[in-house]
Amino acid sequence: MRDDRYVSAGAIVVRNLRVIRGGTIVLPGLSLDVETGTVTGLLGPSGSGKTTLMRAIVGVQLVAGGSVEVLGLPAGSRELRSRVAYVTQAPSVYGDLSVRENLAYFSSVLDAPAENVESAIETVGLGGFEGRVVNSLSGGQRARVSLATALLGRPEVLVLDEPTVGLDPVLRRDLWDMFHRVAEQGATLLVSSHVMDEADRCERLLLLRDGRLLAEGTPAGLRDASGATDLDAAFLRLIETEEPA
Repeated sequence: MRDDRYVSAGAIVVRNLRVIRGGTIVLPGLSLDVETGTVTGLLGPSGSGKTTLMRAIVGVQLVAGGSVEVLGLPAGSRELRSRVAYVTQAPSVYGDLSVRENLAYFSSVLDAPAENVESAIETVGLGGFEGRVVNSLSGGQRARVSLATALLGRPEVLVLDEPTVGLDPVLRRDLWDMFHRVAEQGATLLVSSHVMDEADRCERLLLLRDGRLLAEGTPAGLRDASGATDLDAAFLRLIETEEPA
């Protein structure tokens, strides 16, 4: 059963978002929605604007126009600081501290209950590694520590920027299973990736290309719409459909 506080329409609403970086238009007027309580995949090749969009959603990106609302509030609002978590590609934890020391520190910063540390460790599957120094962990384990710190405040929206990049297939599978466990508790997850075979692990997909929304829908729906049997082929057919003959 989902927590009632998560039941609403459109956890993230983006309208006509325009972002210019270094004189280049990265997002020319993007509009999209992320449904509440879903694991939504943000897919697209490198340079498609995924990270820029995510930065705008968490309120750290200067925008030239349009609007971004998260949980009914303007992105970056003070009221969202404890309700939205952002996990970047690089692990955002202290390498010379243990897993537990990192989580205890970030728990105090977030003013989160002490019991949330144990809950986060259990959720990300780091039981038995609490006393290990982060620098001694594998890449996948460090990614889990970063995710655990983001979960300490029990965020309602979790934005993950390519969290599985560089990981082996088993670790990637484990992380995606974890994302769904978090969503089952009521949170909304937006997960970016440029690996199309991860798309089937999402409930809904947003396909970006050159800062534009190329397509959106369920994995099965996008395959049906393109007539392709796999999502790599579906993505290519959608690109070909858009390109002039």
